[in-house]
Amino acid sequence: MPKVLIVGAASDIARELGHVYGKAGYDLVLAARNSERLKNDQSDFQIRYSINTELLELDVTDYDSHAQTIASVLGDCDGVLLVAGYLGDHEKAKTDWTESQRILSTNFNGAVSILNIAAQHFEARKSGWITGISSVAGDRGRASNYYYGSAKAGLTAYLSGLRNRLQAAGVHVLTVKPGFVATKMTEGLPLPKPLTASAKQVAVASFKAQKKGKNVLYTIWPWFWIMFIIKHIPEAIFKKLKL
Repeated sequence: MPKVLIVGAASDIARELGHVYGKAGYDLVLAARNSERLKNDQSDFQIRYSINTELLELDVTDYDSHAQTIASVLGDCDGVLLVAGYLGDHEKAKTDWTESQRILSTNFNGAVSILNIAAQHFEARKSGWITGISSVAGDRGRASNYYYGSAKAGLTAYLSGLRNRLQAAGVHVLTVKPGFVATKMTEGLPLPKPLTASAKQVAVASFKAQKKGKNVLYTIWPWFWIMFIIKHIPEAIFKKLKL
């Protein structure tokens, strides 16, 4: 039976990915900080889909623990879903380095630390796949969220390089850019409905894209064209816009 490691398994998107992959017959490793809170999800997945599900205590920002922790489960995993993320408080991050560091460490440094280990393992085995949840926020720096956006820009570039490196070993890397998603993390934000996906939409689209071997996925297709336009606005004009 195939098996997948879900990093950041406490998020709404990760939970929906658990349902999608569980329904497809994958055993699951649910990795999160305070993983005990996932016991209900663990039981639900096991009963609902007749699969094996295990919990893994994993702090994305505790880099020194990653090698041993990831190695304990990666041996028989077919793929890794990197879902961990932290939107953070942008206004607070402007003057509080602790908040800035948490945004950068969770969304980029921790992701790279974990995926370096997975990449080395899959490359040596010459099989496997990685799906990383990035963001359209990383396509261009905007005044409203450039801390989160810069971390996601780094993750997008990292995943692109990893994809280029690992293709020779038969390892596929998918970058997912969901756009706005209605989750606990964005609760209370004024999100435009036509451009906002549900966590389930992101999970289903990611699963299909991974199976098809796609490289980059914009969950809701208009986001590709929106970000295409935003990326090509001349800097002299762009810096005057309130985005």
